[in-house]
Amino acid sequence: MASARVDAWIWGVRAYKSRTQATAACAAGHVRVNGDRAKPSTKVSIGDRVVIRNNGIDRTLEITAILTKRVSAEVAAQAYIDHTPPPPPKAERAAPVGVRDRGAGRPTKRERRQIDKLRGR
Repeated sequence: MASARVDAWIWGVRAYKSRTQATAACAAGHVRVNGDRAKPSTKVSIGDRVVIRNNGIDRTLEITAILTKRVSAEVAAQAYIDHTPPPPPKAERAAPVGVRDRGAGRPTKRERRQIDKLRGR
């Protein structure tokens, strides 16, 4: 088999839980093949690079085997080379801005002014 549909391949390597989710991700523009946005019917072959955006994280996968059916995790892991950079350490991740602790009550006048300043008001 020389090529396969990109939505079937990303479903087969377990990047998405269902074929429907894989197709929807392609249609929404979250999948790129060799730098170009991919329709669900885009053909992929060995050596292509597929970039998948899933939950805000871009995964870069190089195809080493063509899969059209869902296979076990061990076999799926052998079908690609993962070129995704490692995530930053937890200490370097940005804390959510403007999120208050649950049960902290209403903001004080000083805190409200700081929130307004942060939001650019």
